[in-house]
Amino acid sequence: MDVYLQQSLINNLNSEIQITGSKSESNRLLILQALFTNITIKNLSNSDDSQVLQKALASTSKRIDIHHAGTAMRFLTAYYAIQVGNEVTLTGSARMQQRPIGVLVDALQELGADITYLKEEGYPPLLIKGKALTKNKVSLKADVSSQYISALLLIAPVLKNGLSLTLKDEITSTPYLKMTLALLEKIGVQTNFENNIIKVKHNTSRLTNQALTVESDWSSASYFYSLVALSTEGTQIKLSSYFKKSLQGDSVLTKIYEQFGVQTEFHKNTITLKNGIIPHTSHLTLNLKNTPDIAQTITVTCFGLGISCCLTGLHTLKIKETDRLIALQTELEKLGASVVITEDSLQLSPSKKINKNISIATYQDHRMAMAFAPLALKTTLTIKNAEVVSKSYPTFWENLKAIGVVLN
Repeated sequence: MDVYLQQSLINNLNSEIQITGSKSESNRLLILQALFTNITIKNLSNSDDSQVLQKALASTSKRIDIHHAGTAMRFLTAYYAIQVGNEVTLTGSARMQQRPIGVLVDALQELGADITYLKEEGYPPLLIKGKALTKNKVSLKADVSSQYISALLLIAPVLKNGLSLTLKDEITSTPYLKMTLALLEKIGVQTNFENNIIKVKHNTSRLTNQALTVESDWSSASYFYSLVALSTEGTQIKLSSYFKKSLQGDSVLTKIYEQFGVQTEFHKNTITLKNGIIPHTSHLTLNLKNTPDIAQTITVTCFGLGISCCLTGLHTLKIKETDRLIALQTELEKLGASVVITEDSLQLSPSKKINKNISIATYQDHRMAMAFAPLALKTTLTIKNAEVVSKSYPTFWENLKAIGVVLN
């Protein structure tokens, strides 16, 4: 399905958009719920990734296919490794079989796990034979993906001797790591994070019944921040449900988008985004190593506003649903942008013109589709394979219609 976006104005200023629960929080809680049945979850993400994970956790099949869901691949690798007596083949899409898993598998094997690569060394599919893991000390490279670390931390409370995890090199996406630890603490698990060593105590007996509410997804909110930044003065959009004290690193959007003239007002669990009279910056320099999922949105916002940017800390973008650095460069250059990328950075020159009637390829990447959609406020464009948004935000196109974006 392709979506054609006409050049539009946001004309429904009183609309309130309910955004689905955070995929990151939901997926962590789903693993914890599978380990601790006294947990109930409210406002669970309706994303494809969360549904895939739910289905896998409920399945009794010996072959689990998680398709494009990277978080599910990492979390389930650790989860199945401790399912004593259970044998599972864990696989995914062609792209998933190109995404590295070796760092996590090495750590699990060091703890005693029985995991075999079925094709290429270091990549899915995996044959996992569940067993009790009694070793409790392991080291892990922390500069590749925080999801490897979180996968280990989520199973740590049910390991007989807990876990002592030493992180090597600079830590990537620290907020996601802190989210995992905060959720463990919420359910009553004791953790300690000091001098690059994380310790999680064994705890299965003292946890009480808990109902946990998932905050709405800040990564999904980023597209509305971009829409407001690209819109006319006075535009505002309400989004729910968001908390001022958030576990999500992408909540830094509130500060970043001030540089684009967007103000955020909190009212209970609702935020209002306003395009005020504050002029936007002429150049943006950011290190996004802790929040790489909003890099595409920020880059496209800068292009739409005709300003330059230098974004660093983007090395993890190369192992996402696609190589997001190359994808961003390719699609922005179609629109008339000048983009230079390295292994971990992107530089965008200021643009005075945006080409019309360009088709944006999405590379099976939900964030490519949604990040480029706000350019409908500046030009006409087509988003190819637009249904890919269901991976994290199934109602995205309906929500755009609700605020006045014209699409066919």
